Amino acid sequence: MPVTGSVPAELVALAHRLADAARPIVARHFRTPVAIDDKSDSTPVTIADRDAEAAMRAVLARAVPDHGVFGEEHGAERTDAEYVWVLDPIDGTKAFITGLPIFGTLIALLHRGKPVLGVIDQPILGERWLGVAGQPSTFNGKPIQVRACATLDRAYMYSTAPIMFSGEIEKRHAQLAKQVKLFRWGGDCYAYGLLASGHVDLVVENSLKLYDFAALVPVIQGAGGLITDWRGRALDMASDGSVLAAGDAVVHRAASRILLSA
Repeated sequence: MPVTGSVPAELVALAHRLADAARPIVARHFRTPVAIDDKSDSTPVTIADRDAEAAMRAVLARAVPDHGVFGEEHGAERTDAEYVWVLDPIDGTKAFITGLPIFGTLIALLHRGKPVLGVIDQPILGERWLGVAGQPSTFNGKPIQVRACATLDRAYMYSTAPIMFSGEIEKRHAQLAKQVKLFRWGGDCYAYGLLASGHVDLVVENSLKLYDFAALVPVIQGAGGLITDWRGRALDMASDGSVLAAGDAVVHRAASRILLSA
């Protein structure tokens, strides 16, 4: 196989095909009176989530039937395979059902458990971030880079929702939010794309699943940023769900110290 960075070029092309398959399905249902169901964890799901993932899985079944698939809506298959695709058809379903175009389709490729390719696709705005191990990340095909931010008091920070933080963790998060220049709730995966493009300096989240963060890792890293758990450990299938992304290593370390403070 021809290789792009450490990922075969045909698998990069396949990732684009997956995003292209999901995009019209999600867009067709956006700002329509779509039925909303509650999953067992009380999070919402729509026909757009289910149909978009089904469409991507159908593409994978034809193109790479020996690869594994781990999807938010339709479960896991062959997760012990060398290559495993991780799919979140709509990351930010609450934004989607309320008509806010900051959700995204997340597509990741794991090679032996490590994220080596990631796509954040915003189908309404026609925006796509791509991260591939060994090469610069891109936004709509153009290289992107995080920005320098030497101190917390200059940082712009996002976290999706207060429900991610409780008890002592809530106090530490609030302490961090008070020390940055600008803090906003919201964003979902879109905030990570903005970080990779140099508009945001920190994204802090908790209680995420593999399909929530796997695609973000190559995008952030390929733009020159850092994305780990709160203790600075690499994100993988065994991660604890905490995520700390930063454009600058100095700010990453400072935020980690606060989040881990006793």
